[in-house]
Amino acid sequence: MNTIALGIDRARYETRIYFRQGDTVFFTFLFPIVMLSIFSVAFSAAGKFGTNPDGSGGISPAAFYLPGMIAAGILLSGVQNLAVDIAIERGDGTLKRLGGTPLPVVSYFIGKIGQVLVTSLMQIGLLLLIARFAFNVELPTTGEKWLTFVWVYLLGIMTSAVLGIALSRVPRTGKSATAVIIPIVLILQFISGVYLQFSMLPEWLQNVASIFPLKFLPESFARIEQNGTWDLGWVALVLAIWLVGGLVAARFTFRWIRKDS
Repeated sequence: MNTIALGIDRARYETRIYFRQGDTVFFTFLFPIVMLSIFSVAFSAAGKFGTNPDGSGGISPAAFYLPGMIAAGILLSGVQNLAVDIAIERGDGTLKRLGGTPLPVVSYFIGKIGQVLVTSLMQIGLLLLIARFAFNVELPTTGEKWLTFVWVYLLGIMTSAVLGIALSRVPRTGKSATAVIIPIVLILQFISGVYLQFSMLPEWLQNVASIFPLKFLPESFARIEQNGTWDLGWVALVLAIWLVGGLVAARFTFRWIRKDS
């Protein structure tokens, strides 16, 4: 219980520090909100996406990009934020100093993941509000759809968090963290349908993107899936595999200080 209490206190501290860093707030918190606004306005004259040959159906640009920006926000909050943040803390000696305190490693990670949960929930709330009231996007109206949203979000944010922890070992120094992590995150967003329509990608690249946990398609685009419909069981399995893989990688790679330091 003391470990959990310390972790909750650490989460409050991490959240306060997060919002004091202007560059971090912009590139992980505000970036999806800014991009949703830009895409919604820029493509507003292009008509609806995914219309039928007779001109019926389709969804607005804002409705198309909303789930992509939510998915991107989860990736940025978990993978990019934690990978860069922990790498910098390792490089500037913060982890070494924490290693000399009674703070348990579990409490440290409860604090990091708690901060990610708080900030990502705030981010998603802002995205939904802007989409609904600024761009008139219709949100789900049934409890079943919101329940699906909740479990996919929770599984997705936990997967992103542990992958961020594991990736924090990749940069050799804290100064190189952003240069190493941001390209990985950016490429994954482009091949997963966040910025480009997934159907525009070559088939081999679609298959590659399907391996990763970020791939998304709006509801009316289910026909583009391999079996022509949503397979939530497959979604859960892919996310679970990445979650377990991230946990194993984080377990064997994380140290308060590098072995070669």
